[in-house]
Amino acid sequence: MNESQQTSSNLFMPDVVVLGEALVDNFATGSVVGGAPFNVARSLAALGVSVTQITRIGANDAAGEQVLASARQFGLPESGLQKDVNHATGTVTVEQNGESHSFHIHDDVAWDYIELDDARATLAQSNPKIIYFGTLSQRSPVSRNTIRTLLNDTKALRFLDINFRDGPDNKSLAKDSLILANWVKVNDEELNILFTWFVHPEKQPAAWGTEAHQLAVKQFIDQFQLSRLIVTRGASGYASYVAGGHCEASNQGQAVTHLVDTVGAGDAFSAATIATYLAGWKPEPSLALANQYAAAICAQRGPLPTDKSFFEFWHQKLVHNDMATF
Repeated sequence: MNESQQTSSNLFMPDVVVLGEALVDNFATGSVVGGAPFNVARSLAALGVSVTQITRIGANDAAGEQVLASARQFGLPESGLQKDVNHATGTVTVEQNGESHSFHIHDDVAWDYIELDDARATLAQSNPKIIYFGTLSQRSPVSRNTIRTLLNDTKALRFLDINFRDGPDNKSLAKDSLILANWVKVNDEELNILFTWFVHPEKQPAAWGTEAHQLAVKQFIDQFQLSRLIVTRGASGYASYVAGGHCEASNQGQAVTHLVDTVGAGDAFSAATIATYLAGWKPEPSLALANQYAAAICAQRGPLPTDKSFFEFWHQKLVHNDMATF
């Protein structure tokens, strides 16, 4: 987050527009600003990518001030941060369960009411190459309509990050979002759910790497006309598939020598994938760096560290296309 990075991320012509929630995660040890889209936007800004987020926060609450402070710290423009006088900034209660975590995401908050006209005005100031969106931010009718309208209106590449949370609408949200997407990032557990819903409802998902699994990947990509499907597998690594179900890149996971928590790991992977793509990297080194970056985030408390040197290390790797240490 040096001066040059902050300047680039404040341009009115961002390479990326991020749609969706910015909120505060409340841990037993304290509060941390989060939300998958906000994590992605801040990571992109810290990596030197010009990015704007469209979201909504409370106009007069402490959590909203935390979000604003973090946006300023990472050099994100405030033009897309709508202020809501009737609804509070979103909050989440996070509980650590060994190496995993559980969430209680509070309902009827500001990011459920992202206003369309304001969002359109923000988007009209930009001509992004990529629009990032998720499923959780579409849980309410107002934000769902805003996000889908913006996606239908854009010519940018549409990057969908699947984020299933407890709720009855996951299947319909996933289907409608997949129809709008060009690229999809999903973890292996979520992919099995998608296969059960949309590929072989009568069968158990095939084991990873089998011929049946490869066929399911192809059918899934063909059904939703995706140009890229990126699957993260935790400690087992990742794989990326393109049209026809062809695997363009895969590798094993990166060991985390000092695991603190996994909050934000998937968001970090998405951000680094987008950043390396915009920098012209080929799929293999792009996803290898994304894997390493996500592992590094797991050694930090919460979704993003505050140490500027952490981001400068990864920013330099991105700028110099440096995978020599991997």
